[in-house]
Amino acid sequence: MEIKTVNLKEKFDSFTEYWNPKIVGELNGQLVKVAKFKDEFVMHKHDNEDEMFLVTEGKLIMELDNKTLEINAGEFVVIPKGTNHKPVAVGEVKVLLFEPNTTLNTGNTENDFTVKNLDRI
Repeated sequence: MEIKTVNLKEKFDSFTEYWNPKIVGELNGQLVKVAKFKDEFVMHKHDNEDEMFLVTEGKLIMELDNKTLEINAGEFVVIPKGTNHKPVAVGEVKVLLFEPNTTLNTGNTENDFTVKNLDRI
């Protein structure tokens, strides 16, 4: 594996679609992904995987069963496995995700947002 730096701006500029994570790195069975979010996603959970959402630009609202979190640029949240969550983007939001390579973006829910084969960019 070649060791090189990753320019997040270049990676984000290389695609336009929303809710379609792209793989930009891999370490210890974890994937590092970038994604653009806009509007609402779907309430879902991951039975076996924790997820980390790091907002690099914009504001993300994370709806949980018992509360709602606001995650701003430069902040992150870890969603423990088994936790229902629904990301809601305020405008366009750019997110860096850290999650196991087994993680399906829609967790226990399959719908039009489900992406099974992620692009590596």
